[in-house]
Amino acid sequence: QVQLLESGGGLVQPGGSLRLSCAASGNIFNIYAMRWYRQAPGKQRGLVAGIAGGSTFYVDSVKGRFTISRDNAKNTVYLQMNSLKPEDTAVYYCNIVPTLGMRDYWGQGTQVTVSS
Repeated sequence: QVQLLESGGGLVQPGGSLRLSCAASGNIFNIYAMRWYRQAPGKQRGLVAGIAGGSTFYVDSVKGRFTISRDNAKNTVYLQMNSLKPEDTAVYYCNIVPTLGMRDYWGQGTQVTVSS
């Protein structure tokens, strides 16, 4: 059974930084893709950033401010969030695809609130 444990959310002032972590456990090795999604109140969940192999993806609204990275030895993905804005306020979810073409897994979500 694959489990994802997220951490790092919280309350931060505009312009501040947070680092989210998501550690995957279970019988998985060499995870194909790891992603971060977010869902703001009243909005649909949307992809924020992803990493697969040596490639990364960012939604336009976070380019230059967020950085996704991974530690394959720890089955962990990170999201460094800088220059945070109120519109970044959302629940952030980790998503992994252990094997291309197979099912994915979700974390429980971590709240990020950007407010003065």
